[in-house]
Amino acid sequence: MDLGAASWLVVAVALAAANLPFLSERAFGLVPLARKPIWARLLELLALYFVVGGLGRALESYLGNAFPQTWEFYAITACLFLVLAFPGFVWRYLRKHHGPD
Repeated sequence: MDLGAASWLVVAVALAAANLPFLSERAFGLVPLARKPIWARLLELLALYFVVGGLGRALESYLGNAFPQTWEFYAITACLFLVLAFPGFVWRYLRKHHGPD
């Protein structure tokens, strides 16, 4: 796998992982819950941020030297992860869901 493919893989996984808490009533897409509150969705979002970060770190180590990062890197990637989660948030909380009449 080359660097370009690894980068796009991390972006695609991040997009899917950022929206997963808002698109499913299951915790991490596996454990069914009756109703998932917003705090559970945010905790799941935080956990998935670290999972995607671990994947990115593993791919970086596999392809070459893993560079040390400072707090600015983590602040920017956390904000980017929140931006990627916006479509799922809009679908869950801002879109009108028409129920059966």
